[in-house]
Amino acid sequence: MSNDTKDNNGTKGSGEFSETIELRTALEERYLSYAMSTIMHRALPDVRDGLKPVHRRLLYAMQQLRLDPEGGYKKCARVVGDVMGKFHPHGDQAIYDAMVRLAQTFSVRYTLVEGQGNFGNVDGDNAAAMRYTEAKMTEMAMALLDGIREDTVDFKETYDGQEQEPVVLPASFPNLLANGSSGIAVGMATNIPPHNVEELCNAALHLIKFPNASTRKLVELIPGPDFPTGGVIVENQDAIIEAYDTGRGGFRVRAKWEKEDLGRGNYQIVITEIPYQVQKSRLIEKIAELMSMKKLPLLNDIRDESAEDIRVVLEPKSRTVDPVILMETLFKTTELESRISLNMNVLSKGQIPNVLGLRGVLNEWLAHRKEVLVRRSNFRKEKIEHRLEILDGYLIAYLNLDEVIRIVREEDDPKAELIKAFKLTDVQAEAILNMRLRALRKLEEMEIRTEHKALTEELKNLKKLLASDDLQWTRISEEIRETKAKFGKKTEMGARRSNFEDAVEIDIDLDEAMIEKEPVTIVLSDKGWIRALKGHQDDLSKVTYKAGDKLKFAMKAMTTDKLVLFATNGKFFTLGVDKLPGGRGHGEPVRIMIDLEASSDILTGFIYKEGAKRLVASHQGNGFIVTEDEVVAMTRKGKQVLNVKEPDEAIACAVVEGDTVAVIGDNRKLLVFPLDELNEMTRGKGVRLQKYKDGGLSDVKTFNKKEGLSWIDSANRNWKVEELLDWQGTRASAGRMPPKGFPKTNKFSPR
Repeated sequence: MSNDTKDNNGTKGSGEFSETIELRTALEERYLSYAMSTIMHRALPDVRDGLKPVHRRLLYAMQQLRLDPEGGYKKCARVVGDVMGKFHPHGDQAIYDAMVRLAQTFSVRYTLVEGQGNFGNVDGDNAAAMRYTEAKMTEMAMALLDGIREDTVDFKETYDGQEQEPVVLPASFPNLLANGSSGIAVGMATNIPPHNVEELCNAALHLIKFPNASTRKLVELIPGPDFPTGGVIVENQDAIIEAYDTGRGGFRVRAKWEKEDLGRGNYQIVITEIPYQVQKSRLIEKIAELMSMKKLPLLNDIRDESAEDIRVVLEPKSRTVDPVILMETLFKTTELESRISLNMNVLSKGQIPNVLGLRGVLNEWLAHRKEVLVRRSNFRKEKIEHRLEILDGYLIAYLNLDEVIRIVREEDDPKAELIKAFKLTDVQAEAILNMRLRALRKLEEMEIRTEHKALTEELKNLKKLLASDDLQWTRISEEIRETKAKFGKKTEMGARRSNFEDAVEIDIDLDEAMIEKEPVTIVLSDKGWIRALKGHQDDLSKVTYKAGDKLKFAMKAMTTDKLVLFATNGKFFTLGVDKLPGGRGHGEPVRIMIDLEASSDILTGFIYKEGAKRLVASHQGNGFIVTEDEVVAMTRKGKQVLNVKEPDEAIACAVVEGDTVAVIGDNRKLLVFPLDELNEMTRGKGVRLQKYKDGGLSDVKTFNKKEGLSWIDSANRNWKVEELLDWQGTRASAGRMPPKGFPKTNKFSPR
């Protein structure tokens, strides 16, 4: 070749032709060819039957082996050998793995292969070798193949040209959405979760009646996936509708659990269903690993007590741990909550990869069912016409039996003579010549006439069917109803397994979750000594204090509560009730728990309540409304909320209840004004509540105007005034003297 010379056209002197192309162009062409091959033949399912080529070839080969549900099993090695030798020139292990998955009840919602032997388990253990396992088809697989020998689908040559294989299956079973599919190709992927067949049939029937039905309406019929392993779907409906509308999205799936009471306040949590495609053994190992790393402080132990059904037992650290909080921590950190993605990337018409929404997928399946019906009807029509042609010839023969016998016995070319004598077709003449003598009975003639009549009626109906679009959809609806009845929710296989719940989003405080919930009574003395007495106590007369000290305030609480203290410097301090000293002795000074200035003192305290509001005010008469959520701060320094400057100080922290504010000053002037005249703030000085010439604010209260203003005097007597017109005004007014009976302390309740 080194001696060959090239002419100006690039042709070698030896006569061979060579062409120079760019490496980039060659790579692009070859990689595109590889990518399309991967997309078409490995990764994406056909939207019509929901199968990839390997699955389609498996089912077709099993049908050829007559592995019907009513028949016996055959070794999987035999099936795999046939598939590999005739249809699928790939590795036997890859084919067997695909076959195994079709038989696993925890992998596919409706199994297409019924296995006998070890086909793996939910723990992730592999199936036994193919020489040990046996298989046959299920009813769902038969539904996919129904009518395949009646010219319902196209066939193509196999890879070696020795056999024929179907391009797609007739698929009277909505397999794509029923069993789902997953795959990764070059530059694209697909992931379709399984669904409930009855719900799919209902949606398909609705689409036949209303082709332009909205996705929202379809989601009413198909609320979401139905996983073979059950579980609880906690995705909100708007997200589900959007996912089904666009063909892309996802679903949050949680394990199903229940609380088992063990007596004496003890309990354990039992998990009975885990999310789809989560291996149980790996899940338990992960949880155990997190426990050893002390990342699950609420969990004491985990045990696998599973037999045929899943039973994973979780033992809490303490009986006081809230089971909901425990499970929320596990959902956030383990695969007990999993996100199943939705990417309905499929092959439309077996050739075009695109992403379809729920309506698009169902419409393509329905269009396929219509094509199958038309082709099947045409096939049956041709068969009937052929049979009627033969029957017509038989009837002519019976009417002229003697002449037919004579021609057959005496003529050299009886076929041509029959055609000439009775104006028969070639098919009719051949059929008459092939008749058996026993068919010449009178009874046989009657049977032929009966058959002829029945076939004529069937042919008439078939022609009507083929000519009417409405009749075709009516027939398809009947077939879908039959599928629904056969595989619906009333059957053991068709009952819905995955349920729906709203996710409970909880802000988890692990330290708080570990606290044992017990009732206590908080006591704070005048000199700032604090303690928590066990139980809710009404009689505090026996509580002792240090010399010269007395009760400042007491309140009932639980050890899981938070105590909020409000100081005269306008700061709020938060303490965990479980951290307070016990009731023995006189307690401890509260100042060692918080950084409170020596010039300031604790004004009041309350138990934090989420969403509650407080009206804070200073002695100068300035104030505003603040939510309790804004004042909580678990730090020693506390949180500055009401801004005051000496000699001014905080004087009130009243619960906001009602629509009206009542303020009274040191000058014994009472003012009532609407609550909406006050601002809601997180920090600041506030606005003027009442105008004073001398002194300042003494007390403040909120109430419902319709119920009237009430107070408690020093003798613990209740007073109420319903007519408040004399004291009503606008914010920052001076007010008037209070009604008769108002305490001389100028307080709405005794301190």
